[in-house]
Amino acid sequence: MKNRKNSHPMIVISLDAVGTEDLPLLKSLPNFGRFWREAAVCERVKSVYPSLTYPAHTTIVTGKYPSGHGIVNNLRIQPEREKPDWFWQRKYVRGETLYDLVRKKGGKTAALLWPVTGGAEIRWNLPEVLPNRPWQNQIMVSCINGSPLYEMDLQMRFGHLRKGVHQPELDDFVQASLLYTLKTRQPDLTLVHFTDVDTNRHLYGVKSREAKEALRRHDRRLGEIFRLLNEMGWADRANVAVLGDHYQMDVDRAVCPNWYFARRRWLTAENGKVKSWRVLARECDGSCYIYVRDRRLYGQVREVLEEFKERGLAAAVYTGKEAAAMGADGSCAFMLEGGRGVYFQNGWGAPEITSESGKLQRATHGYLPDREGYTTIFGGRGPAFAAGGRVETMSLADEGATLAAAAGTAFSKADGQIQKNLLSISGN
Repeated sequence: MKNRKNSHPMIVISLDAVGTEDLPLLKSLPNFGRFWREAAVCERVKSVYPSLTYPAHTTIVTGKYPSGHGIVNNLRIQPEREKPDWFWQRKYVRGETLYDLVRKKGGKTAALLWPVTGGAEIRWNLPEVLPNRPWQNQIMVSCINGSPLYEMDLQMRFGHLRKGVHQPELDDFVQASLLYTLKTRQPDLTLVHFTDVDTNRHLYGVKSREAKEALRRHDRRLGEIFRLLNEMGWADRANVAVLGDHYQMDVDRAVCPNWYFARRRWLTAENGKVKSWRVLARECDGSCYIYVRDRRLYGQVREVLEEFKERGLAAAVYTGKEAAAMGADGSCAFMLEGGRGVYFQNGWGAPEITSESGKLQRATHGYLPDREGYTTIFGGRGPAFAAGGRVETMSLADEGATLAAAAGTAFSKADGQIQKNLLSISGN
């Protein structure tokens, strides 16, 4: 392995669904607390719209909003499928990414469960992708979309730690794989995505005991990473960024706009699949895209959506143009923002689902990032970052531009701005 004594490797650690509201607890913990005191930080980072994992993580590595990079939802629009595919593959991302820029500079890259990296030109890639066909299994889809020999090595060494997507076992597997990768491969750029907090908030609620336990597990994981970097002689050389992608909000009911559309014969469905449609809802959890094929129906659709708002099911109804201005998919006709305690589902079997009538998430995301108490966090420590630097507010797109600058490169086109107060190096 070549000597990289003079290099400054970068490690980007994403703590899914960790936000500003978690800082009092996190600052009291030994490993995160120390990191935060020494790091250049922003404690109020605005996510993207919709504030979902896949659009957010793509913004972090492109510096663009979803309307620019193309990942406008977690799920693809496949109404004919009972279980639509997610945007798992790099081919759906428009433009350049941070890992592309580092690779073009001659750097080696690694990614562990970083969203939308299937098929990406990443040297050591364990992509986040799931089997979604009856003939598929996890090993098959992972190897097709990632780095087969690397993935098989991780599976043989650490596969016993995981139980499918169950937490904390999944993040324990990712953590062991990360430590092994850093030690044996020494990438120039490493992207890693932990979902322990996100999973437990969905299941138990934002402020639940389970979510707080997951935050404490993250602190332990950070401590293990920092100890390894010290052992490797990377403690003063590596640039480490710890960030969130969005926060969550507690919910108590789900609304199904497609039920209302089906009653008006704007869509037809059977056996769990949409057969035809003129109006279609595609949920983003706390928000919902409304697509309209028949322009003659715009006025009637708007009336239905305004009724949602009057009943408190929606906090706002946006036009496609307004959605695009906020960075979302401008090809939609409308976008619904969930009301208090409300999120959306794609089904058409019932108008609403409550805890009495069906299984619900206890908390979720996808909402407008301007909502109060809904921001996330960013911290960077290492040679490229200004120790103790502070920025009051920034966006995920700003994070992308700033991370590129910290890595000694730049996007040819980005929506975000380099946050120079966080850097000890000059940024163009």
